Amino acid sequence: MQIGASLVLHVSGEADLPTLPRLGDALTRFVAAATGTDVSYVDLDGVHLLDDAALGLLLGAAARTRQAGGELVVVCSPGALRHRLDLTGFSRAVRVQSQVAG
Repeated sequence: MQIGASLVLHVSGEADLPTLPRLGDALTRFVAAATGTDVSYVDLDGVHLLDDAALGLLLGAAARTRQAGGELVVVCSPGALRHRLDLTGFSRAVRVQSQVAG
């Protein structure tokens, strides 16, 4: 979905080892589509399980977005998943906010 000059990727369900190939493909296409936008968003509000490998994919996508001159922002409401992003240090490497700015 596109919001103004930004793109949003909505992720839901489980982001773990069995779903990594699908998530990786989606993130690769998303980063390619977001090239030229200032900010793109990955919305994790529909995710109830996020493992370390999925965090690694998100970090890689954020790095590729930065290399292309943009910023990837993770959207995650306060709760257990947001706490995990803070606890692992992910939120120090990638901006995490409660909603898509728009």
